[in-house]
Amino acid sequence: MRKPALLAALTLTLLLFTPAKAKDQRLVLLGVSYGKNIVAICEMDGSVLWKHDTAGPQRGHTGHHDIHLLDNGNVLFHDTWTKTQEITLAKKVVWEYESARENGNEGKRVDVHAFKRYADGSTMIAESGVGRFLHVDKDGKKIKEVPMGEGGRRNTRLVRVLDNGHYLSCAESPGVVTEYDKTGKLVWEYKVGSRVYGAIRLKNGNTLIASGNGKSILEVSPAKEIVWEIKGKVPGTEIGLGWMTCLQELSNGNYVIGNCHAGDKNPQIFEITKEKKVVWQFDEWDLVGNGLACWQVLEGDQASMVRSRLKELK
Repeated sequence: MRKPALLAALTLTLLLFTPAKAKDQRLVLLGVSYGKNIVAICEMDGSVLWKHDTAGPQRGHTGHHDIHLLDNGNVLFHDTWTKTQEITLAKKVVWEYESARENGNEGKRVDVHAFKRYADGSTMIAESGVGRFLHVDKDGKKIKEVPMGEGGRRNTRLVRVLDNGHYLSCAESPGVVTEYDKTGKLVWEYKVGSRVYGAIRLKNGNTLIASGNGKSILEVSPAKEIVWEIKGKVPGTEIGLGWMTCLQELSNGNYVIGNCHAGDKNPQIFEITKEKKVVWQFDEWDLVGNGLACWQVLEGDQASMVRSRLKELK
């Protein structure tokens, strides 16, 4: 066999027996405001699998600062600053709580930017203004309340409950990330100096912080040293950073970062390695516009469950 023919045969063999790149089976859950006003579940390439229209103004925003897929396959979200809802993928509301009037809030200024569902069915709602982490049962009855700190710390953005039961809370003014213990005692705080939006505690014990209008992501050690950072633009790319919001640490160790208010030339979410290589981008301007603040990447069993539920609904 002549060399060109042999080369062609070898190339064909490689093409036939080289496995195609597996489709990314993860999904992304979105909570979108600023006139788009939807909750949606998408493939990682942006294809919409499920969409639920929510309340909200055509300009500005209300709600859609936090969202969670629950263990039962339902979605916990809010489309106003005071009402938290759980809906099924069949779009049936199965639980809601109105912070404007319940458990002593009638007539008080209150708004909600974060919440968490526990395994026992109770829910923590971070109530800004009144300044408390309120825990309610399935019927909305108060189990306990834990006070937030003083001053601007009584008005949060994202709050995450840590494995030890502590609260990791972000406050735009005075621009701090604060860790409270179960009683509300301040045990750790990092001053970001901008209108900080989100923070999570990483598996390595460090804290990953989305600085809001600081246009940066910081990884901070318990000793408050910056050990990893991107600011202004992702190195080696043309991705400009806008208002940095939600964060997620994936099972592969990568970080997923929310890039809200970054305009139509930048992705709204991206996945980045610790070597600062961007390996996935979500850039769906027509779907989410400039107002995608909260989202959750669904991996493994979560994604499989959602796919199964959506298939059942067809």
